[in-house]
Amino acid sequence: MLTTANNLLLTSTGPDAAAGSLMRKYWQPAALAEEFEGERQVRCVELAGERFALFKDADGIFGMLDIHCPHRGADLSYGRVEDGGLRCVFHGWLFDREGKCLAQPAEPEGSRFHEYVHQRAYPCLERNGIVFAWIGDGEAPLLPEIDALAAPPSHAFAFKGLIDCNWMQALEVGIDPAHASYLHRYLEDDDPDAGYGQQFRSKTAFTSMPMTQLLREFPRPRIIAEETDYGLRIAALREIDDQHTHVRVTNLLFPHAIVISMSDTMTITQWHVPIDDRRCYWYAIFLSYAEPVDHARMRAQRLHLYDLPGYVPRVGKANHYGFDPVEQQTRTFSGMGDDINVHDQWAVESMGKLQDRSREHLGHTDVAIRAFRRQLQQALKQQDTSGESPLVQSQNMQRDAQPVAVDVIDDASDWQQAWRQRAQARDAGAIWRQS
Repeated sequence: MLTTANNLLLTSTGPDAAAGSLMRKYWQPAALAEEFEGERQVRCVELAGERFALFKDADGIFGMLDIHCPHRGADLSYGRVEDGGLRCVFHGWLFDREGKCLAQPAEPEGSRFHEYVHQRAYPCLERNGIVFAWIGDGEAPLLPEIDALAAPPSHAFAFKGLIDCNWMQALEVGIDPAHASYLHRYLEDDDPDAGYGQQFRSKTAFTSMPMTQLLREFPRPRIIAEETDYGLRIAALREIDDQHTHVRVTNLLFPHAIVISMSDTMTITQWHVPIDDRRCYWYAIFLSYAEPVDHARMRAQRLHLYDLPGYVPRVGKANHYGFDPVEQQTRTFSGMGDDINVHDQWAVESMGKLQDRSREHLGHTDVAIRAFRRQLQQALKQQDTSGESPLVQSQNMQRDAQPVAVDVIDDASDWQQAWRQRAQARDAGAIWRQS
């Protein structure tokens, strides 16, 4: 458990909070690129307790500014994207992506006042459908060269969804392998070949056993959490018989992302991004190591589950997460439908907007949660003494340093050898990785 004071220390991400300062040492997903495909090319972004104006200029390049115009404080997210920047509609002041004031049309002819006005600007980069922003101080580092960001757009699909609770609750469900055998248990098995784009609905690697059957029949994994340069490598080991073990490797990409296996050829990298201390978004990149992603199919699967433009789940607290007591007895363990995002959403939102961790009792299967909280506490202590972030995402990750996620049933007694061999086999089929 955590004391109330320590819980607030770890979960608060505003600009004046210790964890907020730590978050600002890492790139943050700020929006999906698809949000700018319509007529509106500027939007308000709420991120870690602050509001920004994110826009795409005439060259198709993203920029982000403090939301309040430095003239009289009007909201720049209602501005006009024109003439090389973002123009405030109050008095026409124009700013470029770097925050330079280009024009003040209401000022006297020949005025140089604009040369002395600068709006704070934040570097932005778009990778595989997600717009990342750097809201920290100093020069922004390179984005980490993880597979989800290095792959070509043809093999990646991005989406997001709103969660009505603190970011840390949303993250911790992703590093808890034990819950999958219960919260995501299906009482009957669908055709695994029909599970494209659906987590826990495909076959396990090198076997025809559906994941739904494996999780249901082997609910007591042995969980190992190893510290790495990027965060944690979490192995969930389920002994099938004397010769075979199911190895599932999940990764924590510090401070708030996870990399998990979706199928034999697809992974998900998911960031849990604080809007404020009571709400967050999950941003995900679905990455294929084989054929290109079917973007239309992936998008269609998700669009009917979320209301845009806010990406608010249509099934949630307001309609009791779709709970059906008959289904709970006949089809799913939770009674909350087939979408595991709904299951997870219920789990983390039902704790309250900010979980009271002083009342919890962690068990042996919570080894990864303990390890993460320990890393986060150590990071804050190191930041307090040196100002540095202890877990800097490597910009040139080699294969053995990548956060590799796999599902594999293997007859090897060495689970580490099993996941490495599976990663090598998957890489061999990834043409984009070899080029």
